[in-house]
Amino acid sequence: MRHHNKTAKLQRKKAHRDALLRNLAASLIEHRRLTTTLAKAKALRPFAESLVTLGKKGDLHARRRALTLLGSNQLAQRSVKTLFGDIAPASAERQGGYCRIIKLGQRQSDAAPMAMIEWVDALVSSGAESADA
Repeated sequence: MRHHNKTAKLQRKKAHRDALLRNLAASLIEHRRLTTTLAKAKALRPFAESLVTLGKKGDLHARRRALTLLGSNQLAQRSVKTLFGDIAPASAERQGGYCRIIKLGQRQSDAAPMAMIEWVDALVSSGAESADA
């Protein structure tokens, strides 16, 4: 029976799945928006929201926990700095639901359902927005 086993396996072994979620979360923190398959976006959301909860605590232990969850490379260290400096303060009043998933339709090559995952409160910077400012 699969009691308390609701993790999506994504057709990967545990180590590969953990590395995938770490990389997706770091990319989501760095770019504020990410386009991926719907299954990966649904698996990423609870992982990313737990990182924001750590960011809202803001103490040293939470920062070290976030580094443990994201890894110890330079991208993870930049991501933790961005998470604790920009994303978590923007979501300070929100009690949960920090990410939004928007379905985009099917990928043309293999008809996989695609989705965009982004932060609800964090400002997404793109070339068009910075040209207006």
